[in-house]
Amino acid sequence: MTFLDLFSGIGGFRLGMEQAGHECVGHIEIDKYANKSYEAMHNPKESEFHATDIRLVQPGNLPEADVYCGGVPCQSWSIAGKRGGFQDERGSMWYQYCRLLKAKQPKFFIAENVKGLLSHNEGKSMETICEMLCDCGYALDFDVLNSKNFGVPQNRERVFIVGVRLDLLDTCQIF
Repeated sequence: MTFLDLFSGIGGFRLGMEQAGHECVGHIEIDKYANKSYEAMHNPKESEFHATDIRLVQPGNLPEADVYCGGVPCQSWSIAGKRGGFQDERGSMWYQYCRLLKAKQPKFFIAENVKGLLSHNEGKSMETICEMLCDCGYALDFDVLNSKNFGVPQNRERVFIVGVRLDLLDTCQIF
């Protein structure tokens, strides 16, 4: 499958997706230092799409992709942060994620964030995010996974949300 790496950071999703045999068609990352690391680590092809500010990306300029991957900035949801939620500009990036999903309708998406997302605003924020993603035309499932259970020497819990476009559910038996 092809994938687009949203909020790519230094390319954690890209690494996993490519190791699983999938092809990256582009990435979006606003942090210039993360972009430098991404380019050094992954050596993107010149033909790959690249943008820095997702808020300025027009859906028509995006390449076609089967999967959108990305972890919206987590500072707004983390128990280590101020927990500004949607009022924090970083937390409002869920709207940008959904804007592109709704416009381009990739077959699948995988989103990742901190475990604190589940408890923010007594769970109402996660409920809102799930409603937004469903309104984009996807069936969802999510779970908390810990990196220590996958051969990584750290204890890092993350929420992973997986979406399947509704019209594919007859042929896709994931859910």
